[in-house]
Amino acid sequence: MSEERSGVLDGAIPPTENTRLFGHEAAEEFLAHSYRSGKGHHAVLIEGPEGVGKATLAFRFANYVLSNPEPATAPERMADPNPASAVSRQIASGASHNLLHLARPTDEKTGKVKSAITVDEVRRAGKFFSQTSGTGNWRIVIIDPADDMNRSAANAILKILEEPPKRALFLVLSHAPGKLLPTIRSRCLPLRLAPLDDQALGSALSNLGIAAGEGQTAALLTEAKGSVSEALKLLNYGGGDIIAAYQQVIASEGPTARKAMHRLADALSAKDSETIFSFFVSHLGDDIMGRARAAAIEGHVVAAERMARLYSEVTERLTVSQAYNLDRKQTILTVLGELKQQLS
Repeated sequence: MSEERSGVLDGAIPPTENTRLFGHEAAEEFLAHSYRSGKGHHAVLIEGPEGVGKATLAFRFANYVLSNPEPATAPERMADPNPASAVSRQIASGASHNLLHLARPTDEKTGKVKSAITVDEVRRAGKFFSQTSGTGNWRIVIIDPADDMNRSAANAILKILEEPPKRALFLVLSHAPGKLLPTIRSRCLPLRLAPLDDQALGSALSNLGIAAGEGQTAALLTEAKGSVSEALKLLNYGGGDIIAAYQQVIASEGPTARKAMHRLADALSAKDSETIFSFFVSHLGDDIMGRARAAAIEGHVVAAERMARLYSEVTERLTVSQAYNLDRKQTILTVLGELKQQLS
């Protein structure tokens, strides 16, 4: 089955082709043991922050299962996939008849990735199972991430999860499992991946041929928060400059602040700025909630509630702006203005 190749950052290895995984040995051991027991769950919810290796683990496990279709004879541990094997080649090229990767599709008219996984994508899963039902092989569906499913798609996948075909395996990826339908979560076995520690993150970056300069390494590891994708955004997409510009907005006042706000808004609304915009949105949310937590710890209940409410308002405003394709620069200026007002 062909797959949509989207969302791969500059400098990253697509999860379908990545043969190395760092920092999640316990999760690998758990999945291998569960599969070998013959009593593994038909749906695993692999959850954790974005960029910590969820998709790589999912494709790695899929490779392990498809390479060892009989659980009792499977190796005790998942070895690094062999890129030269038939299974690995089929997965990497999207040509495996036993694996379906559901992700946000590309709009044929605009060439841009759609904002959600639609019900039409989920219907591919029904067709996929019907086409392979007579082969006797494992059939694996990777939903990447399930957070991107719209309501109709979520309800459609739920029906399949409720009555899964024989020898079917769902690997459901989620950055924020709390946003999924409770009924979907209840039908999945949760497996949480933690942010990478400094050693694992450093190894993952080295595997990509990335070595931060002296004096930059500690700052990079701190800002990346255990995420390879965050590190790549910092290094290859100007994420460090965006953070510095945001801090200037927060620290300055009057005309200086307004100029800084416009410069930041211009950078975030420029052509092909989707990646860095999502980076900024995440950083902004983390900063606001960090301020809310700090205020609560210090006993400033009113300030904590105000910042928590601001977080909800900002999140909703940005979501609506993206959903209805509103003027991004104006939205950013409005959000920054509201934040400045609350901090004054």
